[in-house]
Amino acid sequence: MAFKTTTPTALTPDSPEKLILDLPRRKIPDVLPHQKEIMRTYASVAAGAADVALQLPTGSGKTLVGLLIAEWLRRRNRERIVYLCPTRQLVNQVVSQAEEKYGLTVQGFTGRVVGYNPTAKAEYMTAERVAITTYSSLFNTNPFFDSADVIVVDDAHAADGYISDLWSLRIDRQDPELQPLHTALAGVLRKELDPLNFARLMGRSESTSDAAWVDKVPTPTFARLAEELAEVLDAHVANTDLKHSWSMIRENLRACHLYMSTEEVLIRPLIPPTWSHGPFHDARQRIYMSATLGMGGDLERLMGRRHIDRLPVPEGWDRQGVGRRFFVFPDMSLDGEQRTELRRNLMKCTSRSLVLVPTQKMQEDIAVDVAQNLGATVFRADDIEQSKAPYVASHAAVAVVANRYDGIDFPGEECRLLFVEGLPKATNLQERFLMARMGANVLFNERIQVRVLQATGRCTRSLEDYSAVVVSGEELTAYLADIKRRKFLHPELQGEIAFGVAQSRNRSLSDFVENFKIFLDNREGWETVNQQIVALREQARQARFPALEELNAVVRGEVEFQERLWQGDYEAALESAERVLGGLKSAELRGYRAMWHYLAGSAAELGAGIGVSGFAEKARSQFLRAKNAATGIPWLVGLARYHAAEQEPREANAVLMEQIERVERVLAELGTVHDQGFSKREREILEGLRSTEKGPFEHAHERLGELIGFVTGNEETEGSPDPWWIAGGICMVFEDHAGAQKTTVLDVTKARQVASHPSWMIANVEASVGKRVIPVLVTPVKQVKQAAVAHLSDVALWELGAFRLWAADAIAAVREVRRTFVEAGDLAWRAMAAEAFEQGGLDAPGLVSRLTSQSVAERLESVS
Repeated sequence: MAFKTTTPTALTPDSPEKLILDLPRRKIPDVLPHQKEIMRTYASVAAGAADVALQLPTGSGKTLVGLLIAEWLRRRNRERIVYLCPTRQLVNQVVSQAEEKYGLTVQGFTGRVVGYNPTAKAEYMTAERVAITTYSSLFNTNPFFDSADVIVVDDAHAADGYISDLWSLRIDRQDPELQPLHTALAGVLRKELDPLNFARLMGRSESTSDAAWVDKVPTPTFARLAEELAEVLDAHVANTDLKHSWSMIRENLRACHLYMSTEEVLIRPLIPPTWSHGPFHDARQRIYMSATLGMGGDLERLMGRRHIDRLPVPEGWDRQGVGRRFFVFPDMSLDGEQRTELRRNLMKCTSRSLVLVPTQKMQEDIAVDVAQNLGATVFRADDIEQSKAPYVASHAAVAVVANRYDGIDFPGEECRLLFVEGLPKATNLQERFLMARMGANVLFNERIQVRVLQATGRCTRSLEDYSAVVVSGEELTAYLADIKRRKFLHPELQGEIAFGVAQSRNRSLSDFVENFKIFLDNREGWETVNQQIVALREQARQARFPALEELNAVVRGEVEFQERLWQGDYEAALESAERVLGGLKSAELRGYRAMWHYLAGSAAELGAGIGVSGFAEKARSQFLRAKNAATGIPWLVGLARYHAAEQEPREANAVLMEQIERVERVLAELGTVHDQGFSKREREILEGLRSTEKGPFEHAHERLGELIGFVTGNEETEGSPDPWWIAGGICMVFEDHAGAQKTTVLDVTKARQVASHPSWMIANVEASVGKRVIPVLVTPVKQVKQAAVAHLSDVALWELGAFRLWAADAIAAVREVRRTFVEAGDLAWRAMAAEAFEQGGLDAPGLVSRLTSQSVAERLESVS
């Protein structure tokens, strides 16, 4: 038996950057000055820190820095090092770069543990090789990598979903495997939900506003239902993939939150409790690397760490960009069909294109269009997960990737044309709830910006790269084109976007194609106009998001709060929440402050539930402060049950604020970049209401209600009413009599019909159950048959001419508040819009009060 020859351990240099000279297979001469600077800083001041973050902008060689630090620590300390990437594709990419470009021998691990190479496992365990693997390989219930000394977290800005998923239960209503569980959970929640919200949860409400609906079960209610919910989950998850995440939160369910939408139920803690996961928490050091770390404590929230030391950004990168992006905004000049034609024409100009879309449906629609009209080979995310080689080798290829805005890089000649559809804003229900319902947008400013930057930078990864970025979708176009938000971007990006906006207005399809060809040619013609971007960059100054210092200062308390809550120490949790509240002072943080009053009240309520003295009163006090902190948040009024004395005076305001929330969704859907969407809707309603034909009038009537914030519906079945409008505890159900003449006499049949509408609603529309249902007759008639009067005592009259005038004024009021609308969740805008609605008589309580002041029986002349 032959013995193996062992190699003596080589001396390790005193800093990671010096290792490069000892790698004979490397394809680079040396590290760059800024890489050397940050590695020296790490070695001198941060090598012993528990949590340390390195911010290295895109194109600065972040991967090389991370790999050299990992290899240096492995050699110097004989430590087990795990280098985490978001996806398998990135694992393969990092391994390839290490081996082929830097001359480093590492071991890549993807797939199931049983498939890991035994030699690779042994080399990692004995600290002979750095392990490169995915987040999911570490953040699972039984990881192979359970004893790492150092964990390098690459692309830390993208880690949220991969980490929080370990403690998140997502119950998709449309997943056949999970439908029984979803139905069972809804059954437990039903008695606690408004009928409309229950209908939404079950997918039975057909209002167009429901797609954006998100809500939360208040923590006191959730805690009261916890045992019953746990029994349901125990019975259903055993044979599903949810069994793993359920095992992680089952014993700490009261420290979690339950969010709902029309599509899913999400149960998760506010902050992922990574301190409870030994494979991550027990490492000697965690190193986070990102192109953008932010300054508001967002990294700590994502990682569940109280404090992370940050190393300074290399000098000069505050103004230097990466590569060149030519932004194109077709929505500013072209209609839907023209935009599709533009996409096809641009794809014909280049060998390979990349399309990032928010949904699977959009992915399939574009894939079919590309295959049918261009004949190009279509690649999806799974096709390029292991290797991009087939895509890069193709001369007619389009990669269409759904719901993935980061982690897929196509530098250099790999791709020169990128399409980004939609804004990668909220990625889960918790984020959606905090933004849209709690007005806590400020908390996510940096996170959203990072997602946008990552999405638009997939094809510009180094200084020599260049790519066109075609931006589609109203929300993303509005985000980038808005000068108020653009000032927070890097100066280079500000210049690129400003140039793109100017070049996209009042342009024809052929103009867009011609400009793209000039850019793609990348010669003298482009160089001349490129100087305009450079000049715009030099004029730009990057502003800081508001309240970042406060958010950064309180993050330790936020993480401590979740730690204490996880332990069931409600007294300490309340103390942590109070410390957080002491630091949230800025006006921009009103929504977030309200959230923390609510969280403090919830901790106190949980403490009261186990007998902590005085906590019941503390809970009531905090819930009241939550409502008072941000009166533009209707969701908080639901907590009035815990402070009944305050419920009545705020009910009317709560209904109005629900209307305003829905108006936000409609305005966002219609678009803010230009007036086309709103004007088209305006014309549709006004023209429809002038009609005397049943179909157009009813459709416009329904659209009008939607525009002013009601949940609306209309069903064309025998005996059904015309449109209905619902807001809060109010349901107005209409009988449209627009085809009548002023001389028409209202007969008994019509009277019985409108009087029966409330019964029909309660029997057929689940959202109307428990509401005050008011039948309203919209008609021009002046007289009513005497025999019909007995049926009309509870029917409100809205004279047709007055209704049309009111509708015109209502649309004008919405147009006026739209002028200052930017995005959902702006509490100052909500307050202004609410005032305008009250003054214009658009608020549901005020409208009902006026309509019911006199019935049809009282206002029409009775004739025999």
